[in-house]
Amino acid sequence: MSKLFIAGEVFHGAGSLDELKNIKGKKAVIVTGGSSMRNSGTLHKAVAYLNEAGIETQIFEGVEEDPSSATCLKGAEIMNTFQPDWIIGLGGCSAIDAAKIMWVFYEYPEVEFDALIKPFTVPVLRNKAQFIAIPSTSGTGTETTGLAVITDREKGVKYPVVSYELTPDIAIIDGEICASMPAHVTSNTGLDALTHCVEAYVSNIDNNIADALSKGGLEIVFDNLKEAVENPDNIQARQNMHDASFMAGLAFNNAWLGIVHSLSHQVGALYGIPHGASNAIFLPNVIRYNALATERYPDLARVIGKQTTEDLAQAIETLRSEVNNQSAIKDFGISREDWDKNLDYITANALADPCTGFNPRVPVLEELKAIYNACYEGVVYREEAVAG
Repeated sequence: MSKLFIAGEVFHGAGSLDELKNIKGKKAVIVTGGSSMRNSGTLHKAVAYLNEAGIETQIFEGVEEDPSSATCLKGAEIMNTFQPDWIIGLGGCSAIDAAKIMWVFYEYPEVEFDALIKPFTVPVLRNKAQFIAIPSTSGTGTETTGLAVITDREKGVKYPVVSYELTPDIAIIDGEICASMPAHVTSNTGLDALTHCVEAYVSNIDNNIADALSKGGLEIVFDNLKEAVENPDNIQARQNMHDASFMAGLAFNNAWLGIVHSLSHQVGALYGIPHGASNAIFLPNVIRYNALATERYPDLARVIGKQTTEDLAQAIETLRSEVNNQSAIKDFGISREDWDKNLDYITANALADPCTGFNPRVPVLEELKAIYNACYEGVVYREEAVAG
């Protein structure tokens, strides 16, 4: 028997933010990022809807990209004073992920962040509050996942905190909120959603529901991402991408991810490379690497009118170029000297990343290093490049 893990209630469609006025409760803390939600008017709307529901609100603004455990502790301090019965993550994945870990610290002030790193160790939540996720970007699917990615600044490591306890109680998937998203963010996050579809489909967990969602999400991304980047006011394309992101998140919440994410977490933490951008660089070569262990990639190729594993890898490279994303890690200004200095460190961390355990092919250190080097240069991964 398997259990399907999904946000408790899901509202989707343009204008669905107004569902906040139907929430029952007394107090809510809204956790958000920089100024985009305030400048777009979305934050004001959210507060107004909550006030209409008779809910007092407090706002925690300023969650940084790749949020740190220190930021999460600051947010929890505000919650401990205010005592909300709802916590709302509003904005990009960073805001929502940070809000999830603030939630843990709010309910368990004595918990140390390091105790949460091992998968499925988050204690039982909902003793003090429930959680609402309202994404402004179409990529991570965090609005329906038991996952929060938090960075340890001192170690230079991104940690995916994994627990179904973190799956939101309510998800609001409103494409209108994405209308102000810049083109490069639309591109990066859309490629992140694409990566989730591919990795969930080939993971070592068999799940028919996740498979269907992965295929459907993949098709929507290929049909809509370029349009959303080029014509940002196309709300239908925005909503389609938002739905695809949710579908991909639901797929991987039940089948999990692979080494694309293991590799990506490390370069994001150490070099600040946007997550979707690094995923899109690693994904084609990881497909080529994994092809020796799975025959599932041609299924995905046929969804987009192609045939083979290599067709799929090349189609992703083409889409990546069409939405103006980089094709090599070195394109982010990382010198070869700096790369070589840190290569052993990031490779060891990638091997230890929780996502590695769900990859269809069991990697060894030298294989991951060879993928890293091919992607640094932006060349095709080949098995003979593996040392040892």
